This record gives sequence, C-alpha cells and structure tokens, in this order.
Amino acid sequence: MSTVKNPPESRRRMVSPNFITEIIDADLEAGRYEKVVTRFPPEPNGYAHLGHAIASYINFGIAHDYGGVCRLRFDDTNPETEKQEYVDSIIEDMRWLGWEWDETSFASDYFEQLYEMALRLIKMGKAYVDSVSPEEMARLRGSVDKPGTPSPYRERSVEENLELFERMRAGEFPNGAHVLRAKIDLASPNMKLRDPVLYRIVHAEHYRTGRKWCIYPSYDFAQATSDALDGVTHSLCSLEFVDNRAIYDWLMDHLWGHPPLDKTPRPHQYEFGRRSLEYTVVSKRKLKKLVAGGYVRGWDDPRMPTLAGQRRRGVTPEAIRSFASQVGISRTNRTVDIGLLEHAIRDDLNHRAPRVMAVIRPLKVVLENLPEGYEQTLHLAYWPHDVVQESPDGLVALPGGRRVRPEEATRPVPLTRELYIEQDDFAVDPPPGFKRLTPGGTVRLRGAGVIRCDRFITNETGEVAELRCTLLDEGANGGARAAKGVIHWVSASRALAAEFRLYDRLFTVPHPEAEAKEQEDEETEDRDFLSFVNPRSLEVAHGYVEPSVVGDPADTRYQFERSGYFWRDPVDSRPEALVFNRIVTLKDTWGTGDPQAGRAGPVRRKEAEERKTPEARRREGHRLSGGAGPVHREVPELTAEQRNRLERLKSEGVGEAEALVLAREPRLEAYLDEAAKHGEVGALASWVVNDLGPAIREEQVRVAPAQLAALIRLLQQGSINTRIAKDVLAEAQQSGEDPVAIVERKGLRQLSDAGALEALVEQVLAANPDKVAAYRAGKVGLMGFFVGQVMRETQGQANPQLLRELLGRKLTG
Repeated sequence: MSTVKNPPESRRRMVSPNFITEIIDADLEAGRYEKVVTRFPPEPNGYAHLGHAIASYINFGIAHDYGGVCRLRFDDTNPETEKQEYVDSIIEDMRWLGWEWDETSFASDYFEQLYEMALRLIKMGKAYVDSVSPEEMARLRGSVDKPGTPSPYRERSVEENLELFERMRAGEFPNGAHVLRAKIDLASPNMKLRDPVLYRIVHAEHYRTGRKWCIYPSYDFAQATSDALDGVTHSLCSLEFVDNRAIYDWLMDHLWGHPPLDKTPRPHQYEFGRRSLEYTVVSKRKLKKLVAGGYVRGWDDPRMPTLAGQRRRGVTPEAIRSFASQVGISRTNRTVDIGLLEHAIRDDLNHRAPRVMAVIRPLKVVLENLPEGYEQTLHLAYWPHDVVQESPDGLVALPGGRRVRPEEATRPVPLTRELYIEQDDFAVDPPPGFKRLTPGGTVRLRGAGVIRCDRFITNETGEVAELRCTLLDEGANGGARAAKGVIHWVSASRALAAEFRLYDRLFTVPHPEAEAKEQEDEETEDRDFLSFVNPRSLEVAHGYVEPSVVGDPADTRYQFERSGYFWRDPVDSRPEALVFNRIVTLKDTWGTGDPQAGRAGPVRRKEAEERKTPEARRREGHRLSGGAGPVHREVPELTAEQRNRLERLKSEGVGEAEALVLAREPRLEAYLDEAAKHGEVGALASWVVNDLGPAIREEQVRVAPAQLAALIRLLQQGSINTRIAKDVLAEAQQSGEDPVAIVERKGLRQLSDAGALEALVEQVLAANPDKVAAYRAGKVGLMGFFVGQVMRETQGQANPQLLRELLGRKLTG
C-alpha cells in the first residue's frame, strides 16, 4: 500500500475534502470499487518540479486517505526526449518527498499489450491506418465551425489495415508515412474525437526498449490502457486534459472487459485545476533554457523550482508537503502566491533550526578595555522562549536531533577582544530610528553585554574598516539601560570562515511567461522570458560563523540570527571550506500583507533601499551582481574608461544590459568591433554577449565575426527567423562550419508559403477550439499561444509576420 513516511494518525486526512473525494465517497458507497487505486504518471523528459510535487501529493495523498494504492508509472512513449537520467531523478525526488509504492512501472512495460489492443480495435472496425500528410490530416479534420471530411483511407478494409499496421511495426515505413487513427466522429464538436491518432512511426532508440519498437502509442491511447492494466480506479490529471477524457472513455467503452482488460476495474478520468507558482516557470523547455544558458548552475541549482534544486537549497520534504496541502484542489486553474511556499518553509524551519550567529559581511570591532589574548566562554541558548513554550513535551532538540531540557540546549560561544559584527549594524550618519551602533552610541551584543563605540577607522577609500569600542559594565551608567538595540557577532580569532550564498527569487516579475507572451515579437519569446531573470537571485558573500557548528551533522538547518535560515551546501561545502546556502529569509522582503493569506504584493525594492544606511548604499556599488550576462557574479564599479565605453555602445544602439557586459569585457568588445565591420552593432551585440559570450571568454569561439554578421543579415532580411538563427549558430559553434553554409545545406530558409502556412493555422485552430473561443471573447494575449503552436509544427521556420497576418484573419474572420 502506498504510504507516507511517518504518516499522521490514520483518521487524519492528508487531502482536504473536495469534489474528487466526494466522487470517491459515492463510488465506494455504491460498491463500484473495492479499493481506491490512483497513479502518478510523469514523463521522463526532465526533472520533477514543484508542480509535480503538488500533483503527486494529490495522488499519493488521496490513496493514503482511503487506504488504497498509488502507482508510480512513467509515461515513456516518446523515445526522442526521454532518458534514464530523468527516471532516476524523479524516483529519487518522490522517495525524498516521502512517497512509497510497491513497484515502479512504465508504459513501455506494456508495449506488447498495447499493440494487441490496437489490433483489437482494427479488427472491430474502430481504427484504421491513415496515409495522408500531417497537413492534409489537419485540413480534413475541419474547424470549430465546419465538420471534418473523411480521409480517403478511412474505409480501408480490416485486412488491409492489419497488414499495414503490422508492416509499420516491422519498420518498413519512414517517419510520418502512416499513422493509426481511431474511427470515432468527424462531426463531433469536441475536436479531440475527430479520429485521433493512436500510433505513429518514430525511428529512434528508446532508453529502455532500444530499437525493438519503431511505432509508439499516443498519450491518449497509452494513458487509458495503462491505467486499466494497472488497476487504476480514479485517474487524476490536470484541467488541460478535460477534452481528452472523451477519448479515454471511448477507449474503455471498446477495450475494457476484453483480454487483457477483463479482470481489472474500469478506470475513470477526473480533472483538477492546475497550480502555477509566482516568480518561477515550470515549462521543461524553459527550465532547459535556464540551465543551457548558464543563468543557473544546473538542474539542482537552489534557485530552480526543481525538487532537486529545492532539496539542495535546504528545503525539507515536510515543508513541500505542507505547501501542497495548503494549495488544495479545485476545478479551476490558478496561480499560487510564492509567499505561501515561503511561509510553509519558514514555519517548518522555525521549530527545526537551532539559533546560532554568523556574520555575513564582517566589520571588525576591537574591545579596547579587554587585554590581548582575552577569551571567555559564554553558554548561549539554541532556542528562543517562544519555541520552548510551544514544545509539547517540554523538551527541545540539539543539532543532530537529541532532545533535552531547555536549560541543557546551549552551545559554547567564545568572547574575545576582537570581534566581527555586520557592516550594516554600524552607521556614521544613521537614518531616523536606527537602533544599532553609532559613533559614541551603545548597542547590546547578543548574550555578551553592551558595547560603546569610541571611534572608528577608515581605509584608503574612506570606508569604515574597524571600530574601537568599550565593553561596558552592565551596572554602570550608560550601560544596559542606554542600549536600544541587540546585534549578533562572532569572535574574530575563533570564528570559522565561510561562504554564504544568498539565494532570492529567480525572476523579477510574478508571471515571467505571461510577460513574455505579451511582447510584440513572438520570436523573442525565449529571450523576453530570460530577460526577467533576477540579476540578484544569487549574491555570494564571505564572512564567519561561530565555531559551535563544527561538530554538527552536515544536514543541520540553522537560523543565523537576524539573517535567515541556512544549511551547508551538500555538494560544495567541506569542513575546511564551509559553504552555507540561504534557504529563506526571516521575513518576506518582496511584499506586504500576509503570505499565508496569499496577499503578498509586488516587489518593494524602493522601500528596501530607503531602509539602508548610507554606508550600506555606498557599499552596494561594490557588490553589484550580474549585469546582463547569464552568469551572475560580483563585479567592481566601472572605471572612467569603462563608463566611456558604456556610453559609446549605448549611443550605437546597444541595449544597456549588453553594453554593461561589453564595457567590462574587452575580449567581447573586440569581437563585436570586428563583427561590426560587416553589420550593425546594435543588431550584433546581443548575439555576442548572450550566445557566443562563454566561448569568446574561453577563446573557444569557432564562428568568425564576419560569419556571425552574415547570419544576422539573413535574419534582418527575413530569410530566416530568430529560432533558426539560434539553432544554426549553436551548430556552427559545435562543428566549425560557416553558419550561412548550414542554412543553405539544410534548406532552412524561412517558410513563407501562404498556402502551406494557412493549412497549419487551420490545424492548430481546429485542435484548440476553447482557446479560439477565448480569443474571440477578448483574450487577445492568446495570439502568442497560436503562433507558438504553428512554430512548433514548422520547427521554427514559419515567417512570423505572415503567420500573424494569417492568424489575425482566421481568428477575426
């Protein structure tokens, strides 16, 4: 039986009552099923992400609530995109979340049985081999307003269909020569029922079955039949498959009850609303863009919404499950405030993370009234009073998990003559309300007493480099009573040096995909989506942590007082070179309102800037991260010469982000200058920075500047589009071949045949009647969706301007 590790009491539901549980309750009461069986069926073409976590929670949670079974089955029917690597990662992620299942299954386990069921449909006269082209098939399907027309091959005899289908399996035909279609209803208002494809020819090696098969079932055929073979009772999926349910039911009407589906319960499909998350993307294609472009450091980068990334960041599976439980199930799609996820993480860590001190941006303090070599060991509590009071058994945990009485939960902290405090905890010219250290002012060091700043020392650039202070007698005048603030600190001689990776939200806008779709030029969709990457999503700082952490288990999560929740990076951290990842900040710094209630507002960067001290704002210039390149790193302030180059590039039409990178990197600028001899600087700059930048920096570029300029001229002339240019440039960099020669050799000129494009447009519109209706009702932002669908059909070769004109006429005509 599928369970959760350390599950709650058997009577406590994981999934709150909803319309699906009402259906299950009715089914069980009526005796339709003896046991509830659900399934979680990911396709192994990428890493699991937070959307998968929510879907798996629904499927495994409902099975758990009813004492049933949830099966993990991989939908591996597309050999061109699937890998064992993705299977292994998804299994690891599901185990990490706490799900357990009897046996992992695969759609590919059932290929022989699925083939036999396809033969049964042919013999029943319910399926036929069609031999028209994809374009002709789309045309014959009709449109929202016009019924379909039968294919000339629709009435092939059963014998001919069986022979052709067997020859398809034997590998006698090339890709696209034939498909197997269900014979349903060409006049159905549900376009999905107009003779959907059940099998197609794909000559590619499958990661599990090798070259054994060259025909593969469609999603619709494989899902319904595999569910039945697995004994699934309630097949739960997201709302975009609502129209596909008719195919699911049709297949069960004709196949269930016959071998091999004569001893299994009949499954039924139910759809729930999909959940998107603000400030992130979960499209596998876009996640691959982030990884391939160097915007993140891999699939497990802690900024990624992948479960591997969240795990490396330090988020616990309990926090993810808590988040998924709060999201809930409904019949409508909705976007979830990311504040809800962050609240679940903080709530989980508040009772799991002991409090210690770390100084992330150190400023040295010398307590001049203490002698050289002075050291006193203080014993400070791991847990604040509120956490202690909430403990049900009166005990609290030490790092490593052992529970003790609160008075025993302390750690030794050395107090020495020289300390480090945070730079932002001192201000020469403090803003109103500043309650930390100032010249002549006092502040309390956490657990160590009150200090007074007597003087400060600056370095050659005028920045404060050191404070000379006095540790005051707690009972003396001007001592404890005068200190209005409390700050954290570490010993300068005993603290451990550490790198702190301060992770933040990956995007600067709540809906980066929607923002990208609103751009006028659909061909810049990917670039626009990437343009919303937050340049401050990772800031690296070097500071110190108190030495008490040295013997703690590596997976200990901490609250570094006043800084956030952290843990050791499981990949890069070593005992001699500590690296801590920030899991989440202590508070939501992006919005106002209650995150738990889902009302966090937009970015409040201006307010954050206003709260900074003058020193903090001045130092910010020395900690700017990123610029415009895909790799974000700390960079110094521009020199006068670099500022001149920046202004010159901007005056020549180069965007500010690209100009900033070029001004700092002479090697990239030199390449651009050479390419500009053959083309326009403004048109070339983005390609130099974003597409060839890494190779130029490493002196491994294989595309000459003149060759790049020639390729971009083709783009400007309309002979190719952006997607073709990007693909060709990547191939040229790999092979060393002239990119223009690749265009000619492969015949990659832009598709501008109005007749051919019109047929594809009609095919896309016919396949998406709900979106057509929504567009005509006023949702004109769907234009980007339609363009993207046709672009996918033409491998990106359609002329975007002509395509938009055709779509405009069809959608409004």
